[in-house]
Amino acid sequence: MKVSSLDTRRSTRLAQAMLCLDDFEPKAKRHLPKPLYGYISGGSETNASLRKNVEAFQAYAFRPRVLQDVSTRSTATTLFGQAYAAPFGIAPMGISALMAYRGDIVLAAGAAQVGIPMIMSGSSLIRLEEVVAAAPATWFQAYLPGEPERIDALVDRVAAAGFGTLLLTVDTATLPNRENNIRAGFSTPLRPSLALAWQGVSHPQWTIGTFLRTIARHGIPHFENSYATRGAPIIASNITRDFGRRDHLNWSHLERIRNRWSGKLIVKGILHPDDAVRAAETGADGVIVSNHGGRQLDGAISPLAALPEIVERLGDRIPIMIDGGFRRGTDIIKALALGARFVFVGRPFLYAAAVAGLPGVLRAADILKSELHSNMALLGVTTIEQISRGHLVPA
Repeated sequence: MKVSSLDTRRSTRLAQAMLCLDDFEPKAKRHLPKPLYGYISGGSETNASLRKNVEAFQAYAFRPRVLQDVSTRSTATTLFGQAYAAPFGIAPMGISALMAYRGDIVLAAGAAQVGIPMIMSGSSLIRLEEVVAAAPATWFQAYLPGEPERIDALVDRVAAAGFGTLLLTVDTATLPNRENNIRAGFSTPLRPSLALAWQGVSHPQWTIGTFLRTIARHGIPHFENSYATRGAPIIASNITRDFGRRDHLNWSHLERIRNRWSGKLIVKGILHPDDAVRAAETGADGVIVSNHGGRQLDGAISPLAALPEIVERLGDRIPIMIDGGFRRGTDIIKALALGARFVFVGRPFLYAAAVAGLPGVLRAADILKSELHSNMALLGVTTIEQISRGHLVPA
């Protein structure tokens, strides 16, 4: 993926001007057409779960220790035997290549460069084989197809590509009510219209640098990884039908995948402790506590609020991870103190990729890691493993 040195310098300057993850969002809002920004930023129905995810962090305050000699502190940690530079990674986000040119590769390459994991979305527009070739340690997140044979074929394809970690998102029994997307002008499939054409004209940097560049070099984007074979183009009328047949999926399908998949298997979308236990009993190597970024069941409990009871029930049986609303190093510390082993961050990284490409992703990761490093010193710990429930009190 070649870019000019001028583009790289411009992107690097823009990225370095960002002081926190929240700084990327207003830049992305101006850069992206309204429908695309609305797709990333919005949740379902009233956005209640989206708000809860952010507000949940305010329920806890820190109780730091002092005079601890934190000069040797490190953000490094391990997960599934793999060393990482920090206890956070990039969450899966669909159609990333529509927001940033070759977005999935940019996110995966950035994560690899800074030593954190990136989870590629099953609703992506770049072939999974291309992404894992660019960043071999990338994880793959699948939305289960409707039929057992198609499930088997997709699992086999992911294994043949060389992925070592397969993640199943299980909170998508049906399509949610996302009228916010419709109000913003986003639809699946994308339908040409005068309003959409105006968005392209009024956002020339995105139109030229991402959309037309993609069309010229790679053709009309398709959903490449929903099945073992190529999926529908983003303008096809059968997209909704392809993505909507998941309401019959159950624990037997997870068991089927566990019997077929030899790598690490993670279940994402857990909010109930009984489901966390069931996932472990079925053979999952880890779970991600998540409400899909507030994009599925509106009013669902926030992952941070759900975390303590899940930790209590599961203990140390399997690693418990979490996503949803994380924007600061202090947010990560609160989740770790409540028993999470790892945190995944979504929207800010996609905003960063949209406005500044690879330099944006690198800058976002550096901001979060630097915040975490400083906050560890102020908390009085030198290792990630030292962060505990005793460092928190009710706010």
